[in-house]
Amino acid sequence: MSSLVMIIVGCALINNVVLNQFLGICSFLGVSKQMKASASLGAAVIFVLTIASAVASLLYDFVLKPLDLDYMKTIVFILVIAALVQIVEMFLKKTSPALYKALGIYLPLITTNCAVLGVALTNVQDEYNFIESVFAGFGTAVGYTIAIILLAGVRARIDESAIPKPLRGAPVVLLSAALMSIAFMGFGGLS
Repeated sequence: MSSLVMIIVGCALINNVVLNQFLGICSFLGVSKQMKASASLGAAVIFVLTIASAVASLLYDFVLKPLDLDYMKTIVFILVIAALVQIVEMFLKKTSPALYKALGIYLPLITTNCAVLGVALTNVQDEYNFIESVFAGFGTAVGYTIAIILLAGVRARIDESAIPKPLRGAPVVLLSAALMSIAFMGFGGLS
């Protein structure tokens, strides 16, 4: 059980997919303008990444590996992720049109979010079993959610602050993300 907790902590804090591995930056920077949209995208990523990790693990262990189709894993994982994102998109469009509109292009971008695909491939590379894959996917998604919500909070404060003109907009956001990344390096001592 402690190894599963360490997988979650490691994926969420120590090897944060956005702040340490620099995957998923597009949606991280694009959606973090509003706290509600950030939290909602984080929830969608938690759902997609956890389920995608589970399905990818099962497909790899019981279909691709036994049939010696290891070279097909990237394509298969992309198809799984795309299908899951479509389900989330249809669900949000039906149940919460305002949220669906607020997330805009960033919701379908989960499909091409390299963080989601990266986790599925890393789980295979690290030879995680099914349970470890699910925990790694969940931990990574929680780490993504923590990072995007923190950046949304920082951006809310930035909007209220007097920032020198050359640093307004993207420069101060990127600088803030870089400082967050440095702060997350402090979690490296937990491993």
